[in-house]
Amino acid sequence: MRRKINIIFVLKVFGIIPARYASTRFPGKPLALLGGCCMVEWVYRRASEAFDTVAVATDDERIAAEVRRFGGRAVMTSPDHSSGTDRCAEALAKMQKETGVEADVVVNVQGDEPFIEPALLLRLAACFDDDATEIATVVKPFENIDDLLHPNHVKAVITEAGRAVYFSRSPIPYIRGFAQEDWLAQHCFYRHLGLYAFRADVLNRLAQLPPSPLEIAESLEQNRWIENGYYIRVIQTQDDSIAVDTPEDLAKAESIMQKSQHL
Repeated sequence: MRRKINIIFVLKVFGIIPARYASTRFPGKPLALLGGCCMVEWVYRRASEAFDTVAVATDDERIAAEVRRFGGRAVMTSPDHSSGTDRCAEALAKMQKETGVEADVVVNVQGDEPFIEPALLLRLAACFDDDATEIATVVKPFENIDDLLHPNHVKAVITEAGRAVYFSRSPIPYIRGFAQEDWLAQHCFYRHLGLYAFRADVLNRLAQLPPSPLEIAESLEQNRWIENGYYIRVIQTQDDSIAVDTPEDLAKAESIMQKSQHL
């Protein structure tokens, strides 16, 4: 077993892992086996190395039963949530009631990233040492043009101070006067990794916001937060993000895990 990272936060941080059974591309993904353990267990283990209070938020009793089996905390939530953010908000309220502890910060840990680095989760939570931070997220520089042009890889535009300006499925900004294949040589483009953290009171307010025009246009909920004036702080990482979206991705993750065990 990996050792817990011993960092003491002044703020109380909850790690919440939204997990649905239904998935168009990979039904039952949280329970898919990887290296002898289910996907959600790998994510739970990693998050538990960073935070003392971790839970899986799910609407499916099969997932909840598996989490309890390996000794984790499961929180049942409504099947009607349209996003992981809304599911986290409901889970937060239930966790605070169950534990009697009021969280200051909630880290939304993606349930399909079994290799997520606990150190990155801690860096994200540390963003809230700055009182101005309301939401925090992570980006990584693009390294090849095919990824940059792919609409499933979300792009983030950020200020020099690390504040999110806009998120898009298109490669932005547009580099005038150069062919697209030369854009990466002219500008640093950032890929959004989809890992979020929120102040607890902000998370509750976000769950009450109606969909916004830019969110609907791009199908990206983070644009709703920007349109409503929230400050999203952005940190950068060079770590590869390995998300399991399909059975083919799971096979790749299994190969990576087997290679790492032999190093």
